[in-house]
Amino acid sequence: MNYISAIFDPMSENLVIIPTYNERENIEKVIRKVFSLEVPFDILVVDDNSPDGTSGLVKEFQKEFDRLFLELRQKKDGLGKAYVHGFKWALKNQYDYIFEMDADLSHNPEDLPRLLNALQTDADMVIGSRYSHGVNVVNWPMSRVLLSYTASKYARFVTGLPIKDATAGFVGYKKEVLESLDLNKIKFKGYGFQIEMKYRVWKKKFRLKEVPIIFTNRVAGKSKINSGIMGEAVFGIIMLRILSIFGKL
Repeated sequence: MNYISAIFDPMSENLVIIPTYNERENIEKVIRKVFSLEVPFDILVVDDNSPDGTSGLVKEFQKEFDRLFLELRQKKDGLGKAYVHGFKWALKNQYDYIFEMDADLSHNPEDLPRLLNALQTDADMVIGSRYSHGVNVVNWPMSRVLLSYTASKYARFVTGLPIKDATAGFVGYKKEVLESLDLNKIKFKGYGFQIEMKYRVWKKKFRLKEVPIIFTNRVAGKSKINSGIMGEAVFGIIMLRILSIFGKL
């Protein structure tokens, strides 16, 4: 069973959701970088009961940072489920702009103000894109680059999404976008979740915009990508398209 915390009065209108599972080596750095920005962002860490004690470390940092929040889930249940949990928390707590960001510093927190600016000017959903201007990744093996790039091309081909980085995980939303979705109907947990969210938002006629970023492969910790996650994405995209055709998305 998951638990939603009490409602807070947000200090800022911006929330960064960071899902964690065994990210003890990275979590302090990403928290400090976000809170060092000139533009204020609150942080919600959604931890899936990490065996390495990530949540305990976050609790220690809460003594230092009063805009750092923690939601604990009882088991590892996938990236998508963690984000949905965070989205519901964000909406309950009345944030206007909600962001997804990895804990491993592959997404640079310094790009958050640029993504926020896009939401405040000409986008309803903004994507920190690795592929909108060439291929902007650092320290990824060529096999991973090809896998990710091909997955995005495949998703675009099947769904018609008008973006180049369909699998991107550095994403921002206006609250109205998340309010328009039935979050309980989000189906996918891994790679497919990122594609599903973009597809559902696009089908609702919201404005999507890609902002170029440089993606840097994690230095510490282990990647959570596996064959099951990739399989969900490959076959899930086809299912999304079929549901859309028959008006059952």
